[in-house]
Amino acid sequence: MQDWILALAASPLVYVALYILVTIDGFFPPVPSESLVIALAALAMSVGPPNLALVVAIAAAGAFTGDQIAYAIGKRLDVRRLRGMRGPRAQRTLDWAERTLTRRGPSFILAARYIPIGRVAVNMTAGALGYSRRRFVGLAAIAAVTWGLYSAAIGIGAGVWFQGHPLVAVVVGVVGGLLIGLVLDFVLGRVADLRGARDAAKAGPVDGVVRDPIALPRATDA
Repeated sequence: MQDWILALAASPLVYVALYILVTIDGFFPPVPSESLVIALAALAMSVGPPNLALVVAIAAAGAFTGDQIAYAIGKRLDVRRLRGMRGPRAQRTLDWAERTLTRRGPSFILAARYIPIGRVAVNMTAGALGYSRRRFVGLAAIAAVTWGLYSAAIGIGAGVWFQGHPLVAVVVGVVGGLLIGLVLDFVLGRVADLRGARDAAKAGPVDGVVRDPIALPRATDA
């Protein structure tokens, strides 16, 4: 199996597969793109192929493309007319999301890139609510590059630590990446919850009832 994995990693097709899978992950979260980037980076540091710089560059390009597709999908949907979103409470929730993207759009979009389901939801919402396309493109580019470097860094650490043992490096890197992802998911989700609660408190009660704030979607909510 090790020889087969190493031969696959050395093939130019691995870069094509990487770009396609990372792109799909931008609008279809079940695809585990972080794990693939981590695994390839671990192999690059442990045994040589694939080329690490290409892995980072292609991962970033795929992430950027996927985010643009998610934005475009959201832009084509009239969220306010969807079933279940026509009531007063749902409309107020959408108003809150629009205000949050307007006031804290950069941090909202950049943080969401590190949460598989969160990035899809936020990017589609940005498109649906008419968030500035030019601004979104710039933020998505920054998020894609930092995400590619972050994912590769985990694999690099595993590859250096277990140099000469590529399969162990891949396993440790992927597991470590998943654990870090869970921690980020929890921390960013808590930050979003606290900010949402603070905004709701400032807005005050509506019709005598304090409305629940919307929170940044987390992987555990799926």
